[in-house]
Amino acid sequence: MKLKRFLLRYYPPGIILEYEKGGELRTKSIDLLDLSPDTDSEELIAEIRRTEPLITASRAEQVKQLIHRLQEKLGQQEDHRFYLFKALQAHILPLTNVAFNKSGSSFITGSYDRTCKIWDTVSGEELHTLEGHRNVVYAIAFNNPFGDKIATGSFDKTCKLWSAETGKCYHTFRGHTAEIVCLAFNPQSTLLATGSMDTTAKLWDIQTGEEVATLNGHSAEIIALSFNTVGDRLVTGSFDNTVALWDIPSARRIHTLIGHRGEISSVQFNWDCSLIATGSMDKTCKVWDAHSGKCVTTLAGHEDEVLDVCFDFTGQLIATASADGTARVYRAASGECTARLQGHEGEISKICFNPRGSRVLTASADKTARLWDAASGVCLQVLEGHTDEIFSSAFNYEGDTIITGSKDNTCRIWR
Repeated sequence: MKLKRFLLRYYPPGIILEYEKGGELRTKSIDLLDLSPDTDSEELIAEIRRTEPLITASRAEQVKQLIHRLQEKLGQQEDHRFYLFKALQAHILPLTNVAFNKSGSSFITGSYDRTCKIWDTVSGEELHTLEGHRNVVYAIAFNNPFGDKIATGSFDKTCKLWSAETGKCYHTFRGHTAEIVCLAFNPQSTLLATGSMDTTAKLWDIQTGEEVATLNGHSAEIIALSFNTVGDRLVTGSFDNTVALWDIPSARRIHTLIGHRGEISSVQFNWDCSLIATGSMDKTCKVWDAHSGKCVTTLAGHEDEVLDVCFDFTGQLIATASADGTARVYRAASGECTARLQGHEGEISKICFNPRGSRVLTASADKTARLWDAASGVCLQVLEGHTDEIFSSAFNYEGDTIITGSKDNTCRIWR
């Protein structure tokens, strides 16, 4: 094994090692999820060297400099205020979803008008319109971290794969017998998973366009799915009140997570793949051990359906959005509620942390998006201007740009 170079990853903090083994170029990451500006770098390097043979004595100084760069980034003061940069008359019908590519240089919008559009974030210009679906374009995604492909899932029962550069359609994936409502690329960008109202999920080969497997087992619609960061597991959430954990290489179900008393709305793995969070119409979010499939804790307190859940990058905090108009932040391990985010006047359909995990962004039916301090729960900013409910919102990778998509047919760029 020969170390070729280091790559720095700011969110979540880590150092990527690019090395050669048997003539092949490979990568592995040293995750530094607990890094803080106060961490003793000498101690940390000694710890890394004990477990990572590629970090030799001659490389220690280089690693130390990288750690200091990560600490500087983590120590930066955050007082960024967001202002409306552009309001885009994006579609002729309401938007369904918005998503950034990894660098944040472009983003996509899906709509009831049967199209997906690619936009330049800096100029606000439309780059391409992806046309071909015969019904609502509901689920959309870039194949991050690469960002060269886009997947669109539609109510026309098909999913399409497109070039992010040219807008050309590579493949149309046919096989589902009802609407496609969720999709995700695996981290390697070799597979696409789709979830459908036909109660199945399917895995597709990105290169050939062929179906790889059908994941059967749910007895009602699959409404949410998520790959873990390794790409060897997929979790699916269904209207049958259960969550299924699948092994990707064999396409077999490993665990069925039973305990919710209402339909599942949202599912997500944490960064280190150890935990799964699930939101449900039963007003709770549950945290599960991804290895054993056992419920670790139940996050209670909401007075109405939990519509969205997400982890911060450390996997230690979970944010929940509810139809009761509030959001909450919990500790994943103990289930303790650390912050209540109150102020919206309508249901909150989407929630996410900024890349650093210090801010929470919520999108609501009250026509506003709000930015909150994740630790205190204080509302830092109200993003106003949409004239109808906001369905979707997202941060870019740097955390300095936000996009919001609304039922008013527009999307807004805030920076």
